[in-house]
Amino acid sequence: MTVLTPHTRADAPHHDQTNYVAIWGVLCALLGISIVGPMFGVRLLTLVTAFGIAIVKAYIVCAYFMHLKIEKKWVAYILGFMLALMLVFFGGTAPDVLERDGQQWRKTYVEPATLGGER
Repeated sequence: MTVLTPHTRADAPHHDQTNYVAIWGVLCALLGISIVGPMFGVRLLTLVTAFGIAIVKAYIVCAYFMHLKIEKKWVAYILGFMLALMLVFFGGTAPDVLERDGQQWRKTYVEPATLGGER
């Protein structure tokens, strides 16, 4: 069993103290913006608040709560590579999945019609 003395603790790498309450406040403010944004009825504003703020919130969560800001740089490279592979997978499958007809296949499922405008 290793006993840490005050001298060995001082030699350990020091990580900055993160104010998680302030980060939580920023996330709550961004949530409020993403809720209020679509209420204006502007399509571009809705897209920016839906996707742009979601990307910013995901970055904040990854950077601070998953501690990626203090990890080694190769962890961020692995994360970026994984996201790139997801985009390649989506780009390769989306043209087939999102179309109704193909060269040798037909999507037979049809969305049921709603009655009286109900969802």
